[in-house]
Amino acid sequence: MAVRTVLCVAEKPSIAKAIANHLGDQVTTHNIQGNPYVKNYEFNYTFPQWGHCRVTMTSVLGHLLSHEFGPQYKSWTSCNPSALFDARIEVFRHARHTNVLYIWTDCDRESEHIDTEIRSVAAQSNQALGRTGSTVRAHFSNIERAHIIHAAHHPTTLSEPQADAVASRIELDLRRINQSEASQIISYGSCQFLTLGFIVERYLRVQNFTPESFWCIKLMHQKAGIKVNFTWTRKHLFDKMTAVVLYEWCLTSQNAQVKKVNTTPTSKWKPLPLTTLELQKCGSRFLGTDSQKVLYPRTETDQFDRGMDLRGLVQNQAQGGCWAGYATILAEGGFSWPRNGRNNDKAHPPIHFVNFVNPVTLSHEEQRVHEFVVRRFLACCSKDAQGSKTDISVLYGPEAFNASGLVILERIYLDVYVYDRWSSQELPSFIEGEVFEPTEALLSESTTSPPGYVTEPDLLALMNANGIGTDATIADHIVTIINRQHVEARAQARQVRHENSDDEPEELPARARVRNGRIGRTTIASRRGGRNGGAGRGSAGRGGTITGVRESIPTTLGVALVEGHVNMGFETNLTKPFLRKEMELKMNAICNGQTTKARVVSETIEQYREVYARMQQHLDALRTVRTKSRRTSFSADVIVGCSEVRFW
Repeated sequence: MAVRTVLCVAEKPSIAKAIANHLGDQVTTHNIQGNPYVKNYEFNYTFPQWGHCRVTMTSVLGHLLSHEFGPQYKSWTSCNPSALFDARIEVFRHARHTNVLYIWTDCDRESEHIDTEIRSVAAQSNQALGRTGSTVRAHFSNIERAHIIHAAHHPTTLSEPQADAVASRIELDLRRINQSEASQIISYGSCQFLTLGFIVERYLRVQNFTPESFWCIKLMHQKAGIKVNFTWTRKHLFDKMTAVVLYEWCLTSQNAQVKKVNTTPTSKWKPLPLTTLELQKCGSRFLGTDSQKVLYPRTETDQFDRGMDLRGLVQNQAQGGCWAGYATILAEGGFSWPRNGRNNDKAHPPIHFVNFVNPVTLSHEEQRVHEFVVRRFLACCSKDAQGSKTDISVLYGPEAFNASGLVILERIYLDVYVYDRWSSQELPSFIEGEVFEPTEALLSESTTSPPGYVTEPDLLALMNANGIGTDATIADHIVTIINRQHVEARAQARQVRHENSDDEPEELPARARVRNGRIGRTTIASRRGGRNGGAGRGSAGRGGTITGVRESIPTTLGVALVEGHVNMGFETNLTKPFLRKEMELKMNAICNGQTTKARVVSETIEQYREVYARMQQHLDALRTVRTKSRRTSFSADVIVGCSEVRFW
């Protein structure tokens, strides 16, 4: 009986090499002429469903096929994907004598479309591979040996609906997004323009903000040499007369009484496993690093597969680095399985190192990112920090006040994850029913403060929540609107709340002080408080100054662009993510079999056509860009491609 031949195709050369080494006892490696990245691996393997087979493992680098308009629209190029013709030829050549095409791409919707591209290229030289059962795909989320062998023994069919959903998005993005060689471009794009919309919306909130005065009562008592600050349960009031009356009622009561004392165990949860988006946000927040510079291979997963040998990975990190001692403690009995987040793309594990890397071999910037990733992983594999929390409630006149104290009993993960903070706050001993004369009371007046401009971590979170871009492209969209001079990004020196912080907001300033029930000296308020009990931009926490966090401010051109589109009067605001969310719902409907690619593309193109027609009727609204922008001069010439209007 002839030996079956199986052609395995991975999405990346590194994945192809790992799979071949796991499945094959004796693997022969062949270089591909003209392509130093892609290699072929040949070996024998016995599959349960096909028996003993001769296997060739190769790879592509993402999408095989390019998508663009015809030569008459040469300047309208595809936004994605790029062509890898060498890989296409390699797949074409090996498919001729293959019995089974086994595809090993990532297990996400985008890769299902890549699967169909690979099958299409292979079927050009072997039509049998286009038939049901001749082309299969593996389902795997990490490259550990046991996981790969299980995937090899349990192939599944390609998901045509998911592939169609991605194909529809690619075609519609091609019609929606237009690139040009012009040096100055104003454009509407489904990702970049919405990103600009978030920035302009926050900017206008800051500019249009009107401060309001508010008042609150603060209570302090010193006992056993410890100052205890009690917080008013009403937080604050915007009516001065009511606040003054309540304050005077408090003063008529010489003493305060302890109504409740409650001490309970508490814990501070260790961080979740690291996704690409979270790494980008943390890189900006804690390292002051541009989100593009910390872009690791994409993953949306914050759950580790139970089959992974995480203890072994922890042991690897005991070889060196300033965290080696902590890694040793984990490996010798302190290990705890990581928490599970809510996200699992079934394609990749969370970000972590599989081998030890000596930090001295890295550049300074690389060392900082590397250290963060290692410390985050070790923290994930630790136990939660443990403490004891005491809550005290007192009644002063008719008003209730609270205070909280914390004693940290076991720091555990906090010893390695230095980016997080949990501070002890000592309280003296109080008992229920105890009566005391407050050391100090005060009536504080302050004003609300505007929100800050959008920071890069905030912007990344907004884009992710609204489905704008992917974890691998979000940072690119931010860079695009900066390069087009729609937005300026600047470093912001500010106090940043440490991740997972439980610190209380900063105190509000005093307007009048009362000592032992008597009005004392007056101090002028120097700090602003927030309407909802925070302290505005000043209440970011006491977590240390981070000077590299970037905030985004729109240019005059950026504001004019958004206002121009708003003034056109579209039923759906093009500066909001409504259309993008609608597109995502349509893609999900294709995946669920509720609609088809052809219908979605047809309906959406008609929607674009209506947008184009309305833009043509209201060009005066966009011509305001010319008059409002102080940086770039524009003519009234317009080139429109479906939903994009561009001036230069």
